[in-house]
Amino acid sequence: MHPLIDVSALDRLLRGQEPPVLLDVRWHLAGPPGIESYRKGHLPGAVFVDLDRDVAGPPGRGGRHPLPATGDFEAAMRRAGVSAGRLVVVYDDADSTAAARLWWSLRYFGHDRVRVLDGGYRAWTEAGLRVSTADPEVKPGDFIATPGRLPVLDAEGAAALATAGVLLDARAAERFRGEQEPVDPVAGHIPGARNAPTSGNVGVDGRFLPPELLRERFAQLGATDASDVGAYCGSGVTAAHEILALTLAGIPAALYVGSWSNWVADSDRPVATGES
Repeated sequence: MHPLIDVSALDRLLRGQEPPVLLDVRWHLAGPPGIESYRKGHLPGAVFVDLDRDVAGPPGRGGRHPLPATGDFEAAMRRAGVSAGRLVVVYDDADSTAAARLWWSLRYFGHDRVRVLDGGYRAWTEAGLRVSTADPEVKPGDFIATPGRLPVLDAEGAAALATAGVLLDARAAERFRGEQEPVDPVAGHIPGARNAPTSGNVGVDGRFLPPELLRERFAQLGATDASDVGAYCGSGVTAAHEILALTLAGIPAALYVGSWSNWVADSDRPVATGES
């Protein structure tokens, strides 16, 4: 199943006999909580999913957004109406950063029919399509979470991949170089990693670049379908966006879920600064 869906195709599905489950996962690292945006307007029938509460475990040494416990994720998705055989479409404001983490999480836990609304809520409203402020009636789903369906990395695996393969750092260049670090206690990057900010995966409208342009971008960084590739970021959210972009480019890749926030939790781990 193609990972993306555009607004026209989604609109047709929502008018059909078997509409997909719609999950609104708008989330902001800084600013108002996503639920406030949801209450001001969302796609008709969409259920709000809280990224911090439903798509990640409690922050700690495992990182700021570690994997949730299997039972917790299963329960959250069932509350949202997710069932194994029913298509799920996820969206956020525009650039799919948060939506990609939910897309990746559902696939990691075994749901095979998940798509991301390309361009998100912004694309939907710019197309002049209807929005709602009503809370939908949700029939609980029967989703059974089975972890391990996508590859992941721990700190040791990320360090090894940075040497033997291609480890992409999805954060902004100034954070990669160690010039700024607004969130984590240590600035810099994993030695050997290559910087590939997720902002380069999308256009100004928040939609993903065509696959051929993504392949070209990643090939310039040494990441191809013939490479062992992984990605990390600050806490495993924007790195999931990188995994989605790599998937669109036809390049399998593993996610270091704990990412930089897990890496720097151990002061014995090396830290690099400057360009790669």
